[in-house]
Amino acid sequence: MCCRYYMEMSPELRPIIEEANRSTLKERIVNKLGRPMVTEGEARPTNIVPVIAPNRSGARTVFPMVWGFTLPRSSSPMVNARVETASSKPTFKESWERHRCIIPASYYFEWEHLINAATGKAKTGDKYMIQPKGSAVTWLAGLYRIEDISGIQVPVFTVLTREPSEEIRFIHDRMPVILPGDDIEKWINPDSKPDEIIKNAMTDMVFEKIIA
Repeated sequence: MCCRYYMEMSPELRPIIEEANRSTLKERIVNKLGRPMVTEGEARPTNIVPVIAPNRSGARTVFPMVWGFTLPRSSSPMVNARVETASSKPTFKESWERHRCIIPASYYFEWEHLINAATGKAKTGDKYMIQPKGSAVTWLAGLYRIEDISGIQVPVFTVLTREPSEEIRFIHDRMPVILPGDDIEKWINPDSKPDEIIKNAMTDMVFEKIIA
């Protein structure tokens, strides 16, 4: 699962954030939706954030996108998609085949999921920050599509998730799909084979408990 991540104005993320801020699409989305684009700090579902995807010519470009696919008869956006079923689910199939994106982050957050021994019910434990070992940027693999929101065409995205690596399984039973930086161009290329690229997903994670 992934429903929070963090962006720092680091040397690696600064050019991406600056490109998103220069986008003419940003002004239209921000003005129409009446909320700013988040470029530093904690990103949450429904936020407008910088996302890497191909432009009409196929070139790598940074776009402002809204986090979450809108679903019929649901008040909550779909912020995650299971990588195991994305290629077959009607909601994600087209995006899996042709509309893939990368969400740049410094790290992502996860809350420890525990079971109450007395009641058997799930409860939330400590909050952790997690990122790939030895990597300055956490490149989250995602899917995107275009939706009509408030009368304008807006790109929206969802983050792909997978089985967790062993060292973080105690925190949660899912983790985002995180790709090496070298695979960004391949992943967003609509003609590439996502099933093959996913095999390169990073699983060696480091984590730290956040003390409130």
